Amino acid sequence: MKKIENQIVNLIAQKKSASIHVYTLGNFQIWRDGEKVSSKEWGRDKTIQLFQFLVTARHRHSLHKEQIVDRLWEEVGGKTADQNFKVAMHGINKVLEPNRPSRTDPKYILRQGITYQLNLEEIWIDTEAVEKFIALGNQALGDAPEVAIKAYQEAIEMYEGSYLPNRLYEDWSSEERERLQILSLGAMITLSELLVEKNPMESIRFAQKALLIDHAWEDAYRVQMEAYLQKGNRPMAIKTYQQCEKVLEEEFGIEPLPETQQLLKKIKGISI
Repeated sequence: MKKIENQIVNLIAQKKSASIHVYTLGNFQIWRDGEKVSSKEWGRDKTIQLFQFLVTARHRHSLHKEQIVDRLWEEVGGKTADQNFKVAMHGINKVLEPNRPSRTDPKYILRQGITYQLNLEEIWIDTEAVEKFIALGNQALGDAPEVAIKAYQEAIEMYEGSYLPNRLYEDWSSEERERLQILSLGAMITLSELLVEKNPMESIRFAQKALLIDHAWEDAYRVQMEAYLQKGNRPMAIKTYQQCEKVLEEEFGIEPLPETQQLLKKIKGISI
């Protein structure tokens, strides 16, 4: 487990050492050398959109220029779309490296022929860090719960809200938004379960954070019930069940799962 602990430390250190920080969760921001990049520096919205598209597609090995143009400038097409791409790409490089000497290759946007990708070794991105922390938590879960707790906490504290909320209606961002939400919800619940006995109030806090994202996430209600029971607060545990029951009925017309109902019986002291 020492290896995973070292990886967690290295991930934290990477954030501190990076010159470019990209925040996509809850709000979109870029910080360059410790200073926030203003909207004025970005200029055109399409410049921001192209950068956000590259962030979203960061796990692909490279993106062909035509693929990018088809997704972002489909309504324009032809030479106009090609010109828009060139202007937007120039704008990105200008924002990220305002003092880059002429005739030198960009540091943060890697180009091979007519394919492009972000240089993830040089740019810190919150979503990338969240994914890596959760993966480390999952690896440590069975043998080193304390290490898993640390990794999950690091990930969840960075989850400030939906992915690129200013692009809610762009189809290219929706899949990534849903994927990150489900990934983070799972980590919140796992962390809450790990903390039920050791720190029930923290367990409740993370479960409530999950419910702010999805108020019908039944696992979050159930772990809160366990935590309140651990605290000896049976009335709040029962109230939590009632909230769960109400939400599930209003949203889906269903009742809580058998395991949630069994937990209610346990809380009430009813023989199962």
